[in-house]
Amino acid sequence: MNIVVCMKQVPATSRVEIDPETGTLIRLGAESRTNPYDLYALETALRIRERTGGRVTVLTMGPPQAEQMMQDAYRLGADDAVILSDRKFAGSDVLATSYTLSQGIRMLGIPDLILCGRQTTDGDTAQIGPALAEHLGIPHAAWVGAILKADKKSIEVRQTLASVTQISRLKYPCLVTVEKDICVPRLPSYRLKRETAGRPVRVLGFRDLPETDLSLCGLVGSPTRVESMFSPPENPRKVMLEGDTREKASALVAVLREKKLVEGGEAR
Repeated sequence: MNIVVCMKQVPATSRVEIDPETGTLIRLGAESRTNPYDLYALETALRIRERTGGRVTVLTMGPPQAEQMMQDAYRLGADDAVILSDRKFAGSDVLATSYTLSQGIRMLGIPDLILCGRQTTDGDTAQIGPALAEHLGIPHAAWVGAILKADKKSIEVRQTLASVTQISRLKYPCLVTVEKDICVPRLPSYRLKRETAGRPVRVLGFRDLPETDLSLCGLVGSPTRVESMFSPPENPRKVMLEGDTREKASALVAVLREKKLVEGGEAR
């Protein structure tokens, strides 16, 4: 059984530079980490592999620095890792990102199962997984909180939707996006760190894709635009209140009244 896990590096800090012309985050060189939801997707894939056999391939679209995330995936148990990296992919919205990922998967060969985290912490749209399934023309189940059964022919899942809980059974190939309560991700293995040291990570560019239609990739292929984006101003000023509970309450009311945020008499 072949499983592909889509992963992404996201900013590890709120202090990220923004391109003033495109309104997109400048990711190159920024401190990054693995999107937390994707770790649950990878753990789910590894557990299914333990029951059914097969291989787990991790796929991402991002800058070359994503190789560190892929090395971490090796230490968790992934078999292969592929990075789609090209300046032509920069500035992609959901549609362009899902299209590019679908092209990478077509190039690798459509697997039995594709797993994605529910969403990313930088975009929070929860749309990449379903959009990817649509590009590939395969069924999908989103917001999956439990894998009830997985064999070599199909997978049965429990979805926690807005107002109902639904049990779905999907035949392969299919795509599933998982919630963070589906499992507890394992820690990197020192044994795997030694065994996978030096294992290569494939880096593929725009010209390596089955279809090379630039109008569908990157900023050019993104129908949505961010009109403006800015970092919130920092306000490090703090007011420390001393005294017992009543004295602190009175002092707090005085501060709020001074800022014209409340009206009224003394605190009671």
